[in-house]
Amino acid sequence: MPLTNTQYDQIMRGYQDRQLERQRLIDTRREEIATVIPEIAKLDADIASLSVKRARQLLDGDASALEDLHEQIQALSLQKQQLLQAHGYPADYFQPPYTCPDCQDTGYIGHERCHCLKQAAIDLVYTQSNLKGILEQENFSSFSLDYYDNDIYDDNTRLSSYEAAQNALLQCRRFADTFDSSFENLLLFGDTGVGKTFLSNCVAKELLDTGHSVIYFSAHHLFDLLAQKTFAKDPQAAESYRNIFDCDLLIIDDLGTELTNHFTTSQFFVCLNERIRKEKSTLISTNLQLFDIATIYSERIFSRISNSFTILHLFGKDIRICKKLAEK
Repeated sequence: MPLTNTQYDQIMRGYQDRQLERQRLIDTRREEIATVIPEIAKLDADIASLSVKRARQLLDGDASALEDLHEQIQALSLQKQQLLQAHGYPADYFQPPYTCPDCQDTGYIGHERCHCLKQAAIDLVYTQSNLKGILEQENFSSFSLDYYDNDIYDDNTRLSSYEAAQNALLQCRRFADTFDSSFENLLLFGDTGVGKTFLSNCVAKELLDTGHSVIYFSAHHLFDLLAQKTFAKDPQAAESYRNIFDCDLLIIDDLGTELTNHFTTSQFFVCLNERIRKEKSTLISTNLQLFDIATIYSERIFSRISNSFTILHLFGKDIRICKKLAEK
């Protein structure tokens, strides 16, 4: 999966910390045993001496002596284990378990990423996506078409509320399923409470679960971050700013709720244009109608969206209100 350099370094520092902590534990145990069972220090010295001798003979090509040395080292190691057990210690006291025994806490098995590194990457992008927790409730398996009606129509498309939602669901599933093979952007627009954010979350979960980096911002939060990066020179904001352009999927929720001015408009265009140029997908949800986007932002931004986004209209009853009424 694609990770930014910062994300990869953060994960690998965790592996380095585990290795250092394990070595510290081994050193502490060796010091302890040297006091309690001094005979083991002599055995360790003998094993080390034989190991050096074995390495030299291996380099010299003296295969005949290797088996005998190996047997001697094995015998001394067995004596160590017996001494440890005789004093109430486990035989593998000097070999504390790895967090991941498959890669021995390196993150790699040969040249391939270990399953634990892949999972660490997924866990990290989940945490950094700003969506951790909510996706347990809002995903494709819990999305329901029951809240959409067949007797409410869009005057332009002549689709019913149900048909439009069904089409949006299919398009969002397809978007997630073909994410790695085709570049696409989505715009979900419609009134409050018709499922735009829910569908956005469905897409986010599918991609996060397959190890893609997904970053979620409300429009208000996104433009605040852009302002901090531009005016406050905040180092943390600078890192988040890079993630805006580098993440696999950027979700901008509730576009139009932020305070719009020349700065936000220009930054919005830069964000869209750069992600399109790099073929990094963007998903936008908004309560605005399409003609409002051109009016509030600019014809240039509207042109980018109309030419580069799949546009999906959701409409009908406010699902949040329907759910609350059903609870009573």
